[in-house]
This record gives sequence, C-alpha cells and structure tokens, in this order.
Amino acid sequence: MKKIEEILELYAKRVNQQLNHWLPQDTKAPTILHQAMRYSVLGVGKRIRPALLYATGEALGISLEKLDASACAVELMHSYSLIHDDLPAMDNDDLRRGLPTCHKAFNEATAILAGDAIQALAFAILANARISSQQRVQMVQLLAESSGSLGMAGGQAIDLAAVDKQLNKDEIEQMHRLKTGSLIKASVLMAVTASETNDSNSFIQFAYFADCIGLAFQIRDDILDIQAKTEILGKPQGSDAAQNKPTYPSVVGIEQAELIANDLLEQALNAIDKLDIEGKTLQAVSKYMVARSS
Repeated sequence: MKKIEEILELYAKRVNQQLNHWLPQDTKAPTILHQAMRYSVLGVGKRIRPALLYATGEALGISLEKLDASACAVELMHSYSLIHDDLPAMDNDDLRRGLPTCHKAFNEATAILAGDAIQALAFAILANARISSQQRVQMVQLLAESSGSLGMAGGQAIDLAAVDKQLNKDEIEQMHRLKTGSLIKASVLMAVTASETNDSNSFIQFAYFADCIGLAFQIRDDILDIQAKTEILGKPQGSDAAQNKPTYPSVVGIEQAELIANDLLEQALNAIDKLDIEGKTLQAVSKYMVARSS
C-alpha cells in the first residue's frame, strides 16, 4: 500500500480536477462571484472529506469515477460552510488555509453569495451523478440532512450561542457531532450508498465508524487550535480561546482530550475490522485524521 501522504495527494488531485471542471470559469459573468467561488474552493485544502469518501468507496470495491460527484459535493458543502463561518456575523476570521478569508479577499456580500452558490452547486453535481436515480435521491437526502439545522448549521448555531458560556462534555460532543461530524458521516454513508449494498448491519457499522472518526477529528482540531502555529494551521492560532469559545480541551484538559480522541480512533478502526471489506486505506486515512499536525 502507498504511504498515506501519497494516497491523500492522489485523492486531492482527483477531486481538485473535478472541482475545477464543475466550478464556473472566472471569466464568465458574474465574474467577481465566480472568482470568489473558485478562490474559496480551489485554494490549498486537505480534502479530508473527499479522501474519506474515496477510501470508503474503494474499500467496498467501487470505482473512483462513480464517487467523483459525491466527493465534489461534500467538499463544496464544506467550502461553503467555511466561507459563512468566517463572516463577521459568525466567527469573524481573517485567515483561512493561509490566505485572506473570502470576505477579506472580496467583500462580505460577495462572500455570502459565493457560499450560497457553492452550496447550490453541490446539489446540482449530485443531480448529475452517474448513479441510479434512487442513489441520487439518497445522496441528496444525506447531504441535505448533514448540512441543515440537525447537522452542520445546527452545530454552528450551538457554537455561536456558546460564546462566553460553559458547556459540559456531553454538550461539547453534541456540538462537534453536528458541526463537524455530520458532514464527515455523510461522506462515508454516501460512498456506502453508491455500493448498492442492502446489508443493514454494514450500514450501521459504517455509521458508527463515521460517528467515532468525526468526533475524534474535531477533538484533534480543538487541540491543534491550542498547540499548532498559525503558519501550520493556515488560520489564527488560539482563535477559539480568543473568542472565548468552549472546546473539548477547555472542558476536559488537553491530555484527556488526546486520550478520548485516540480511544475514538480505536473504536473506529475496530468497526472497520468487523466489516468484510479491504479496509487498509480507510484505516490509514482514519489514523491520519486523528494524528495530523495541521
């Protein structure tokens, strides 16, 4: 098996090519809006969600071509969320992926519209996916539910409401499972949907795996916000603390947060072991998500 860095690079290159194809050219009117969309999506990014989707699909024997549309859709939905999260009305961040945030590079109104347009494009791509109509409907439902009030948007609402407040461990976990974990879970389950599997037990195991790895990923993100430097993170170090936001380490401490993240990773890897799949690449991607330094 290739090294994880090579695997992630291959997945990233593939989804970037697809995203470049689907995003409107920045010479096409309205040019400023299209420039903002491409700026926000095609900049440097880890492409973790597409990587997880591709790795899940490959573990199930699905060709990457069959997964391209869903990989683009989850990355676009993630990119849209970052644009809106960075806005002055929300997290008010000036730096993202080492570059000025969309509203700083352009303006606030353009950033809002770019996020709206990117979200719409995600569903348009799924509607044109080369899969059965039933699979398209299931994927649209998964992406919509993971992004709405009972998913990513709901998690962001909890996050904003928690500023200057204390949350307990269960409340922090609920926020993380919605804001970050829901789209990660959708990435996994959209790949499972493409496999045409009717095995309900496998679907449950994949869902459990995704729950564990999604929460572990965000706990690691909370830790990195404290420990990693701005030039490595690509966003301001300590931004959560600066905004007085409750995080996993602020509730249980860094050492305990590390232990919980590693325990969740083990649970995720055990879930993969219980499945009749070729899961080495999926395990490698999972380990990277929790051990990463940026």
